[in-house]
Amino acid sequence: MGLSDTVSAERVHICFFGMRNAGKSSVVNAFTGQNIAIVSEVLGTTTDPVYKSMELLPLGPVMIVDTAGYDDTGELGSLRTERTKRVLDKADIAVLVVDAKKGLQTPDKEILDIIKDKNIPHIIAYNKADLLSEIPKEESGEIYVSAKTKAGINGLKEAAAVLIKSGEPEKRLVSGIIKEGDTAVLVVPIDKAAPKGRLILPQQQTIRDILDSGAAAVVCRDTELSKTLEMVKPQIVITDSQVFGKVSQLVPEDIPLTSFSVLFARYKGELWALAKGAEAIESLKDGDKILISEGCTHHRQCGDIGTQKLPKMIEKYTKKRLEFAFTSGTEFPQELSEYALIIHCGGCMITETEMKSRMEYAKKSGTPMTNYGTAIAYANGILKRALKPFLE
Repeated sequence: MGLSDTVSAERVHICFFGMRNAGKSSVVNAFTGQNIAIVSEVLGTTTDPVYKSMELLPLGPVMIVDTAGYDDTGELGSLRTERTKRVLDKADIAVLVVDAKKGLQTPDKEILDIIKDKNIPHIIAYNKADLLSEIPKEESGEIYVSAKTKAGINGLKEAAAVLIKSGEPEKRLVSGIIKEGDTAVLVVPIDKAAPKGRLILPQQQTIRDILDSGAAAVVCRDTELSKTLEMVKPQIVITDSQVFGKVSQLVPEDIPLTSFSVLFARYKGELWALAKGAEAIESLKDGDKILISEGCTHHRQCGDIGTQKLPKMIEKYTKKRLEFAFTSGTEFPQELSEYALIIHCGGCMITETEMKSRMEYAKKSGTPMTNYGTAIAYANGILKRALKPFLE
């Protein structure tokens, strides 16, 4: 990915589903105008989800996802089907590709029911329309296409474009807390876990969003914060959560304070639900199991926040002997009732749709869920202060 590319988590995910040999991969190739998916008459050619980032007119930056056939069989087939179902957690738009000659089959109806249950905007694309003697009248949400002749493909693109949210104000990380002409001080500690020569994605996105808002961003380490505040009187301070406690002592009470992770709790998830989840820290008991989950995968280093700093902080605060489990990337369980609490990262590498799906799994399991920033703020006794900028 180049420096000017839109990150995957900010792209609309258009995901294609269907039975084996319905022509799903052929439709994907016709839809994108590229051979991104292997096409074969052999059943089950697509074995794992295939992801392709691209700019697609008239949709803009999108992520196209081709999935394995939902009717795959056998032990491996069951695993592939399960991976296909997990793609639904991140789908902004679902395209169900159906063999037009066969019509909706039982597996098609099963996945369509899941799509509807998750309230995913969707289109049913009846492929192989060139083999029909007559095209039936299309119902709402249906379209007849031919991957072979390309008939109806442009209509499918236009239908997908209509499903993308439009007419809503642009969603911004700093909306409501920073206005044009403001100055924000961003506190970025540089420790062993910090990537050499660059800032991590939440910091980059926040800086860009501040600039797009017509405001100024002043970046410093926590070790230079006091000097920076002597030179600059900011309208807000946004800090890395790892130094929340230290920074809160340095920043005067009349200056609003929050963290990158709290910003992302609002941007990707549901801030107030995650803040409420942090209160579960208070009722943890000896032997309780806590899931700490990250949306990305990265090399764990000494001082890693998820696997080392957070567990130590929670145990120090609660004075309890707790059990911790860790997941990263796509490894987020759907059944979560064994956990007393889930602490998730900010979610900068997953989509809003996927973050909210994870929150829904927690809700259905009856398990409180919070995120790094809100948990750390709670343990430092400053959660109310960290949330105050979003109330004003």
